[in-house]
Amino acid sequence: MKVMVVGGGGREHAIVKKIKENPAVTELYVLPGNGGIAQDAICVDIGAKDIDGIVAFAKEKAIDFAIVAPDDPLVLGAVDALEAVGISCFGPNRNAAILEGSKVFSKNLMKKYQIPTAAYAVFDHAADALAYLETAPIPTVIKADGLALGKGVIIAETREQAKEAVHTIMEDKIFGASGDQIVIEEFLTGPEVSVLAFTDGKTVVPMVSSMDHKRALDGDQGLNTGGMGTIAPNPYYTEAIAAECMEKIFLPTMHAMNAEGRTFKGCLYFGLMLTADGPKVIEYNCRFGDPETQVVLPLLESDLLTIMQQIAAGTLAEAEVAFSKKSACCVILASEGYPGKYETGYEITLPADTSRIFVAGAKVKDGKLLSGGGRVLGVTEVADTLAEAVEKAYETVKTVHFANAYYRKDIGKKALAAEV
Repeated sequence: MKVMVVGGGGREHAIVKKIKENPAVTELYVLPGNGGIAQDAICVDIGAKDIDGIVAFAKEKAIDFAIVAPDDPLVLGAVDALEAVGISCFGPNRNAAILEGSKVFSKNLMKKYQIPTAAYAVFDHAADALAYLETAPIPTVIKADGLALGKGVIIAETREQAKEAVHTIMEDKIFGASGDQIVIEEFLTGPEVSVLAFTDGKTVVPMVSSMDHKRALDGDQGLNTGGMGTIAPNPYYTEAIAAECMEKIFLPTMHAMNAEGRTFKGCLYFGLMLTADGPKVIEYNCRFGDPETQVVLPLLESDLLTIMQQIAAGTLAEAEVAFSKKSACCVILASEGYPGKYETGYEITLPADTSRIFVAGAKVKDGKLLSGGGRVLGVTEVADTLAEAVEKAYETVKTVHFANAYYRKDIGKKALAAEV
């Protein structure tokens, strides 16, 4: 079987390593991939947003199954384009991917179908947003409507910060057209939980929960990033809360999308806040989270490719989806300065066992693996307990080297405190 994965980060590397476990896979291509992924699959220099190029390659190679992993190509309609030429895909089509592609759409959907989320207001003009902020409760959350590499959310602690966020998003256009509209949201408090779920539009099967660490610096300080590390399972996410989320959030979201004629098939990511008033949705993503995938998939005991094929066929209810009872911890090694300015091009040295090292930003030059992004790689370890997984991950981190490397020293600390 010929399989193609679209994307080129740590999430895709985790998917590739899991897909390789299926003996039916004879050829595995990743578009564009990266220098680390090239050790596990054939990387092809076609960008994830080059929909025409992706389709042409898939036709040329007679690809049997395609996995579209990142948000951009999903929102741009990569699945629609591939299915139009007869290629079976994992991932939502364009009209379902809007759940992540537009925060205005997702907030309005939740309001319409009474799915618990933060109170909010939508603005098309900076002047209106600024006037609203004169009396809005502080702190508040400012979100660009469209995709922004996971960085389009600004938590404003003061009124001045909130106004500055409006100026930078709507007037300075730091996120381009994604900031044409903004959402100003109530600031929620409580433990955060990420839950990825398989769904074919008829059945929802949540994966093991996880906890992301978004801020760049220890103690949840610094700028928001794409994620500096994660652990699974999330100790705050109890069986009782999981049952409540299924009843009030997961199934209602699937039914709401069906009612809107936007049936969602693929991985639906629920970013949740466990508030004093119960769990509420902070955000939806239309794909596997990054770096959540790097702790969730190593705990998956069932065959990932088979599950994906059953979702594409609409037979998820028949799938075997089993997760280990163990714990996992992923520590992200980034380039110093990320998510701001940083330098790349430094040689990376890795330990002999790279089975749980997921490369996000790297390239190969003259036979050497060089750093090539803000987030360079993730180190994941699995153990019987979370404390052991955290300890093992940091031990492995010590065996990975490149100049300019930076990582948080407290991944899992908050979760371990919750277990006591």
